[in-house]
Amino acid sequence: MKDIKFAVLGAGHGGKALAAHLAIKGFSVNLYNRTLSRIKPIIKMRGIELEGEIKGFGRLDVVSDDIGKVIEGAEIIMVVVPANGHRYIAEKCAPFLKDGQIVVLNPGRTCGALEFLQVLKESGNNRDVVVSEAQTFIYASRGMGPATAKIFRIKQAIPVAAIPSGKTEEVVERLNTAFPEFISGSDVIETSFNNMGAVFHPAITILNASRIESTLGNFQFYIEGVTQSVARVLEAVDLERVRIAEKLECDNIYSAIDWLSMAYNVVEDNLFDAIHSNPGYVGIMAPRTTNVRYITEDVPMSLVPISEVGKKAGVETPVIDSLINIADSIFGRDFRAIGRNLDSLGMTGLKMDEVRKILING
Repeated sequence: MKDIKFAVLGAGHGGKALAAHLAIKGFSVNLYNRTLSRIKPIIKMRGIELEGEIKGFGRLDVVSDDIGKVIEGAEIIMVVVPANGHRYIAEKCAPFLKDGQIVVLNPGRTCGALEFLQVLKESGNNRDVVVSEAQTFIYASRGMGPATAKIFRIKQAIPVAAIPSGKTEEVVERLNTAFPEFISGSDVIETSFNNMGAVFHPAITILNASRIESTLGNFQFYIEGVTQSVARVLEAVDLERVRIAEKLECDNIYSAIDWLSMAYNVVEDNLFDAIHSNPGYVGIMAPRTTNVRYITEDVPMSLVPISEVGKKAGVETPVIDSLINIADSIFGRDFRAIGRNLDSLGMTGLKMDEVRKILING
């Protein structure tokens, strides 16, 4: 058994894959899920069977809906829940987090680490806890059964950044004991605004809404869902995101095409060809409904904060705003009001240089 003890919070597609992989690698792993019924098969099996790129059985130490029990003694806490669950997890963790523990949001989407840290402060937890975020999730993965997960592909380079940014090297050094794929990001501006879920997920889902509903998702999400026209919309979203990051003086902002090259070693001249050349996307089916995290998570927790910061930066975001408005119409919600807006992130009234400082230092 290797020295570092991990806690994985969330037993969905990614959480099961991550917990099983860590256990197969020889680490002590605890797993939390707020719904006990979801993890009862894992408790019965005492672990998770992993298929795909990594095969084997990951035996887990503690599997529970008691978050205090799961994170007790864990050096690294890997949060693997939709971004609209980060606030809930932070509130649940706040009474139990101790000095020296590291929290990693997998991924943070946009401004996730900042939100998590603010919730801890609001909850009265002033311990020496380092909150960090990954720019994307390390796998393309799916849950294949109650106690089974499949890793389709392990991404090659995953930037991670902490708040404050001076703690990033320490976080990545410890993560590298398990995953050499994690690399240091300059700060959470880089990890938050290189959020590729914001580029891909909402637009593909919204532009394929009728097909999703008529076929119950019986098509490959990326390979069939991204036509030439859809790819051009993705490129427009991507350009708006990049322009905002440049206003924030991001040291390392890259396009979606550059990211596909970095994460999957796919090199093409345009986004359509890059997506269709990526073997990691082959076999990933579309969601069975539009009521899926690609909208309910990625619109309020990714597109909304990008658009909000864009307003502060004086960068127009007509395509991103259109996707937010269409999502509002589909679901009858005000995603801008319930998402990570300037008020909820504590940025109202701040100037651009102050926004940049809060993202770097909290």
